[in-house]
Amino acid sequence: MNPANFKWDQDADGIVTLTWDMPDRTLNVLSMAAIAELSQVADKVASDAAIKGLIITSGKAGNFCAGADLDEMLAYSGSGPKNADSVAAAFKLMTTLHATFRKFETGKKPVVAAMNGTALGGGLELALACHHRIMADDSKARIGFPEAQVGLIPGGGGTQRLPRLIGAMAALPFMLESKRIDPQAALGMGILHKVVPAADLIAQAKAWIKGKPDSTQPWDKKDFRIPGGGPFSTAGAQVFTVGNAMLRDKTFDNYPAQRFIMSAVYEGLLVDFDTALKIEARYFVRVLNEPAARNMIRTLFHSMQELGKGARRPAKEPPTEVNRLGVLGAGVMGAGIAYVSALAGIDVTLIDTTEDRANGGRDHAAKLLDREISRGRSTPEKKAEVLSHIHPLTDFSALKDVELVIEAVFEDRSVKADVTRKAEAALKADAIFGSNTSTLPITGLAEVSQRPEGFIGIHFFSPVERMGLVEIIVGKKTNNRALSVAIDYVRKIKKTPIVVNDSRGFYTSRCFATYTREGLAMMGERISPALIENVGRMSGMPMGPLEVTDSVGIDTGLKITRATRLEALKSDKPDIKEEILAWIVEAQNRTGVKAGKGFYDYDAKGKRTRLWPGLFDYGKGAWNKDADPEELKLRLLTIQALEAARCFEEGVITDPRDADVGAILGWGFAPYTGGPISMIDTLGAKAFVERCEGLAKRHGERFAPNKLLRELAAKGETFYQRFAPAKVA
Repeated sequence: MNPANFKWDQDADGIVTLTWDMPDRTLNVLSMAAIAELSQVADKVASDAAIKGLIITSGKAGNFCAGADLDEMLAYSGSGPKNADSVAAAFKLMTTLHATFRKFETGKKPVVAAMNGTALGGGLELALACHHRIMADDSKARIGFPEAQVGLIPGGGGTQRLPRLIGAMAALPFMLESKRIDPQAALGMGILHKVVPAADLIAQAKAWIKGKPDSTQPWDKKDFRIPGGGPFSTAGAQVFTVGNAMLRDKTFDNYPAQRFIMSAVYEGLLVDFDTALKIEARYFVRVLNEPAARNMIRTLFHSMQELGKGARRPAKEPPTEVNRLGVLGAGVMGAGIAYVSALAGIDVTLIDTTEDRANGGRDHAAKLLDREISRGRSTPEKKAEVLSHIHPLTDFSALKDVELVIEAVFEDRSVKADVTRKAEAALKADAIFGSNTSTLPITGLAEVSQRPEGFIGIHFFSPVERMGLVEIIVGKKTNNRALSVAIDYVRKIKKTPIVVNDSRGFYTSRCFATYTREGLAMMGERISPALIENVGRMSGMPMGPLEVTDSVGIDTGLKITRATRLEALKSDKPDIKEEILAWIVEAQNRTGVKAGKGFYDYDAKGKRTRLWPGLFDYGKGAWNKDADPEELKLRLLTIQALEAARCFEEGVITDPRDADVGAILGWGFAPYTGGPISMIDTLGAKAFVERCEGLAKRHGERFAPNKLLRELAAKGETFYQRFAPAKVA
């Protein structure tokens, strides 16, 4: 045999080693071509008497298979669940995949998965279809099912084999939560049979085959019993009863994939294995044609990959490398920036006003590293190496050799202006100056700069070490070199960059603020704060609007709201939202999580305990506990998407990938929608305009659709059509 994606090697003992090594790919994926070749391999192994067994391994270092080819999967999604042609084609593809894997299982020849590294999704499903699974002892390797993260379910038998192998209770978290574990953990759970040194992988696989093992899968034996019991057993009934309740509590039924995973496992365990595979295939095809899957695949897979590869980088600018970074301000943000930069091997000069403050930033990094060590994710040696890259100082002259400096001082124009002048006096001529600001316009901050063309916004999110997004803001005079350096730096620290043009609040802060303001507006309407918070989570947001305000800082929200009113809106009259913020900060002295008291009460560790009872003393009149939750959800999501549309009209955002990825990674906009722009496009501009008009009549002009939305509605266009992003080469 001479397959294109595999290398065939048959030894003198009749053992075939099939090495998966897709050309022109850094990782193996389960493509249609790979499936077809695996089917041919299975036929050859089963029919050739000279072949005594098969080993499937990989030629990619540290990787067995990254999962299915999502480009191909997306092509099968059609335009929706009623597209009969796409449904039939997708179902045929999945049944073909199942038949291929069943050939390995039932071919009466022993098959070993010899995994030299990470096996995810379809790669793990192929391994589960093998009679024996061994894996290289690599702490960085992972196995798991990431499908739910992009709105899909395991479709290569994963929902049926894993529960039959380790029981439904242990298997469900892998699929519902996209849980990933290392080889030793997988061995302990019974997913793997053996973990061996990488150099011994093939030898161990051959030794097992030479032992003439039983090549019948457990679920194909007559005496097979489901570990832990089936759905109708006492234990099984508890798994699915409690599991469904927990699933509803966590997802509010916003994610079809999780619901279908639960259904596929439950129904599949009630029938024989081959019928169970048909059940899985039907659910897979159904979820594939859900808007959630299409949008999540596009945003959380394709767009994130493209942006991560530098899709928004000026094409003609040569590559740059930031090896020396300056950070101004060693507070939580500055220390976080220093930490993630040092992790990437960048030497960081961390400047603050006193030695104690500067050293405190380095100490913050040390605490983060200690936490990683305690969780088995780092080592003392790694800690020492990372900390050796952080140099806490008070002298701005130490910045003379850095390629990029990022100021992360207090959100105040005068403070930022002062450190800008001091830093630029020391910087070399071609160094780039970045400001980590969440709201202050970059063009205004650059007015004090002697090099405004090299001045750019680099907005990190808190906590820096956990948040994967960086918003890069281009001022009126910012040049392409500054943009290129910023993007190259963000890519080096392994975060996703989005690029936006300058405005107050830029994109993320501006859109996110509408969520908290709408929650406050609801409170001003006497809608119960408890209902507001619950509906916020039900809509798919990670926190209710009041809890978010606590997290950001109510005093910070009040300051920004007042500054916007006075400086941008030129208004002397506070609205109800500002009045609520002023009441809780100035009259009640409650500023949020940092003070242990805000809209919520918090314990000594900063954990939310309850809504503050005194909150219900605000204002006059009875609280409305019976407002329509669906209307409230509609308001909270629509106001954010509408602001995103306004950002397009004003040129703040020019690429829908930035809008959708930025919304989900930056402030947690309901991931099942694919982002605010995908949400509008899925609904259709015409229907969205009608929704906005209805909300405007009921709740005010803030919901009035803008000119761009009306144009798209009239022409039947989508944002992804009008602002079609260029593809990465």
